[in-house]
Amino acid sequence: MVKHIESTAHTELFEDLLRVRAAAIEHAAAARRLSRERRDLIEKLMAEGFSQADVARELGVTRQAIQKMMAAVADAGRG
Repeated sequence: MVKHIESTAHTELFEDLLRVRAAAIEHAAAARRLSRERRDLIEKLMAEGFSQADVARELGVTRQAIQKMMAAVADAGRG
C-alpha cells in the first residue's frame, strides 16, 4: 500500500526533505573537492622537501592521519 501526501504539513515535510537532501549532496561534493585540494597542497609541500611527519606536525595530527588523507583521496579518484 502506497501512502499519499494528505496535507499541507506533509507537503512541507517532503519539501524540507528534498531541501536537506540537496544540501547533503552539495556538501558531499564540496568535501570531495576540498579533499583533492588538501592532497594537492600536501603533495606540493612534500615536493618542496617536507615529510608527512612535518605536515602532520603543522596540522596537529599524526603522520598516519596524513597517510589516510592521501590514500582516501587517491582511492576516491579510482572509484
